Amino acid sequence: MTQTIGVLGAGTWGMALARMLAVQGHRVTVWSALPHEVDQLAAERVHPNLPDMVIPADIIFTKNIEEVCRGQAVLVFAVPSPYVRATAAAARPFIPDGQIIVDVAKGIEADTLYTMTEVIRDELQRDGGCRNVKLVALSGPTHAEEVARDLPTTIVSAATDLSVAQTVQSLFMNTCMRVYTNVDILGVELCGAVKNILALAAGISVGLGYGDNAKAAIITRGMAELTRLGLAMGCMEQTFSGLAGMGDLIVTATSRHSRNNRCGQLIGSGVRPADAIAAVGMVVEGIHAIPAALKLARRYGVEMPIVEAVDSVVSGGADPAEAVRELMSRGAKDELTTTPYDVNFENNHLCDGRRNGMKRVITYGTFDLLHYGHINLLRRARALGDYLVVALSTDEFNRDEKNKTCYFTYEQRKMLLEAMRYVDLVIPESDWDQKRRDVHEYHIDTFVMGDDWKGKFDFLKEEGVEVVYLPRTPEVSTTEIKQDLAK
Repeated sequence: MTQTIGVLGAGTWGMALARMLAVQGHRVTVWSALPHEVDQLAAERVHPNLPDMVIPADIIFTKNIEEVCRGQAVLVFAVPSPYVRATAAAARPFIPDGQIIVDVAKGIEADTLYTMTEVIRDELQRDGGCRNVKLVALSGPTHAEEVARDLPTTIVSAATDLSVAQTVQSLFMNTCMRVYTNVDILGVELCGAVKNILALAAGISVGLGYGDNAKAAIITRGMAELTRLGLAMGCMEQTFSGLAGMGDLIVTATSRHSRNNRCGQLIGSGVRPADAIAAVGMVVEGIHAIPAALKLARRYGVEMPIVEAVDSVVSGGADPAEAVRELMSRGAKDELTTTPYDVNFENNHLCDGRRNGMKRVITYGTFDLLHYGHINLLRRARALGDYLVVALSTDEFNRDEKNKTCYFTYEQRKMLLEAMRYVDLVIPESDWDQKRRDVHEYHIDTFVMGDDWKGKFDFLKEEGVEVVYLPRTPEVSTTEIKQDLAK
């Protein structure tokens, strides 16, 4: 079905997507903040950085941001990350509430530490507007140069609302573009931002004359850093081994089309960072992502030595070769994030359970200021089966959806739960709609919640799951504890 689509931004990625959507039969309007760019593209129908791509004649170009925003089924934000907030501010008066917005920029705002969809939401909701805007992050291993030539490409449509992600999936999917969905939008956007820094590191390595061994080390150990940060922030581990994570990192760290990789090569060969950025001639997103990544690492207590080394070269003026020597001289480490004993115990427990028909139970909650009421609930839940999975609300989910402020961080609450003998596995709860997926992914037999939720999750019975509502311990609650402490 033909849709009307507005694209904000006429760079290589925005134009590659605009052309693809127009070829699919959609009515596409493209806006640029640069008047001369609009005039040139409208007249010549060729993008200077995509000389082999012919821009379809039916794509409309405009200098009027109201024209690109009004009456569109979908809006695509395709401006570089440093300009996302300003673009959202300019577009705000013309964007209706409930609008589907697809962001394809990759970055984290240094001051707020917001991802790009969070920046857009924050700006659009100023003065109380656009409370129901539907935001999607479209990210993955996708160079514009190849999409412009209809070469096979895969990408991820990420949104907390799976139905919105699926709407965008169906819109962008064709014989050349295969689109997957993911509800871990924070993880997808975090991957998109940090992988650009790691691509800078890979480029610096090449510029120094190092080989494939060093590049492989940067990709794998860089992904370990990124995954550590993501898990500390409550993201889903599978996201980092998927298209938006490892897939995008591989292509950005190895491709000749990667501006981050190219900039890194120039820096590694001795060019000053400022001159390297100028030589690339386009926004180098990895440079802008460094301050935010380091702030997040400090906030969540995560070690990110490769990112720190890139920062020392780009911002601190360190010699690239010396930065590598310091990385290689760090203290000895174990590659496993858990001890061999823990890994063997978990594997044996799972294998024994599968052989013996292990019954799996799941429950959900925030579990802040862990008290005996929580423990009583977990003990009774565990007694209903052989293996208890606890879906623990992330800090972002508590803040944005539950309107809760936790005393302990997600990682601290997770550590407390993992120390309990009743709990076998802790996973992040990042949205209201993940329960159907969880019961299938973790092979759940029984779903347990407190009886204050009675009836709310009966729909899971349709998935073949037993639903149990347990009485809560009446004389204790986290809210009351916090109120008593406040007194």
